[in-house]
Amino acid sequence: MKRRDALKTLCAVGGAAAAAPALHAEEGSAISGERDILGVLVDTTKCLGCRMCEYACADANGLPTPDADVELGPDRESTPDQWTVVQRYETEAGPVTVKRQCMHCLQPACATACLTKAMYKTTDGPVIWRSRKCMGCRYCMLSCPFDVPKFEYDSAVPKIQKCVMCWSRLAEGEQPACVANCPAGALTFGRRADLLEEARSRIYTEPDRYVHHVYGEREAGGTSWLYLSAAPFEQLGFRTDLGTVGYPTYTKEFLYAVPLVLTLVPPFLLALSRATQGRDEESDEGGEE
Repeated sequence: MKRRDALKTLCAVGGAAAAAPALHAEEGSAISGERDILGVLVDTTKCLGCRMCEYACADANGLPTPDADVELGPDRESTPDQWTVVQRYETEAGPVTVKRQCMHCLQPACATACLTKAMYKTTDGPVIWRSRKCMGCRYCMLSCPFDVPKFEYDSAVPKIQKCVMCWSRLAEGEQPACVANCPAGALTFGRRADLLEEARSRIYTEPDRYVHHVYGEREAGGTSWLYLSAAPFEQLGFRTDLGTVGYPTYTKEFLYAVPLVLTLVPPFLLALSRATQGRDEESDEGGEE
């Protein structure tokens, strides 16, 4: 990118930043087509802990093959190289294995906190990340109530990495790779509204099998990934202090309190980054626009 083009980018992005609080406030509002949002229901009572979801995720997204010899403890977390992990907990209901990944919030705090809209919620529900728009501020990491986005600290050209619900597969009419490869039927893909009905039906039909709560129905304003469990969710490492208000509400209030000059700094850094990347960026198409 030439210096003249960099200045044009700076002016354009800077102007967008001036309107960022109002723009993000609108994005943080309730989703108009919420009933059509896609999601996944995770029934932890059916999970075998086989980790086929981990291997399928790695294969579908070009990630390293997960280590087969790891302990499935509660301390396992997703990494830049592994977007989903299976954890194991000892609970009052016995051992429970749980698949963890991005929850794909209905009102994602990460997308609201992102001043350049690199973190973006698609109309179908998946929350994705677009590298060519990212300036590396990592506000998405700080804002996420589930501690999901991960930064490639060891990379010379670092990226934010997380589960994107196989959104490219969804565009082709396919299920997320983890769902398609779960041998136990612990993962069910579909419209979120239908999944909620299915979850409530399972609880009603087998009240002694499940805790009478669908995690993700209202937590943090609701999430696209929903969970059923035989044990209290706090025993599975789930946050139960999130409330039912979407986190962008808090992010919006923060953005309104930020002086305008500070909102111009990130776009300036983004323009500077694009100007210095030169031809390397031109060859990095990535299909993320």
